[in-house]
Amino acid sequence: MRDETDLTWTLGVLLRAHRERVAAVLADLPHGPRGYQTLVEVSSGRHRSQAALAQHLGIDRTVMTYLLDDLVAAGLVQRQEDPADRRQRRVVVTPRGEEALAALCTEVAAAEEVTLAGLEPDERAVLRRLLVKAARAAPERDLDACTVVETADQDQPSTSVRS
Repeated sequence: MRDETDLTWTLGVLLRAHRERVAAVLADLPHGPRGYQTLVEVSSGRHRSQAALAQHLGIDRTVMTYLLDDLVAAGLVQRQEDPADRRQRRVVVTPRGEEALAALCTEVAAAEEVTLAGLEPDERAVLRRLLVKAARAAPERDLDACTVVETADQDQPSTSVRS
């Protein structure tokens, strides 16, 4: 019997609603949510190589190669020789990628606001801070955030009973 403190049900509902809204926003982006997360990380400039980017996102290096190939083909990122280590390739966002990311971030934020519409704006801010805090304290896994979102309801029963 579910009660008001059933975190599994609550997170499942929110995650499915979020995934549906965000997937619709990212439908035209190569690899959808995974492509978006990759573009966000590339634009941050924190990862010195394609391998470091793959490791940070928990994406298999081979899969990352294909994902980046598609983002390169779309003109959103490019691979550049790393001047500090010519054996490495840095991935950088292109001007077109920066424009696309700015627009997508706005659309994703709007989709998130719809998902959290049941909360007042100050409550949304508190929820976001608490979720970030909880996520940072959670044990690291080999899954990236997009994989978690894509597979979230695979662990849920196909039918739910509400009390």
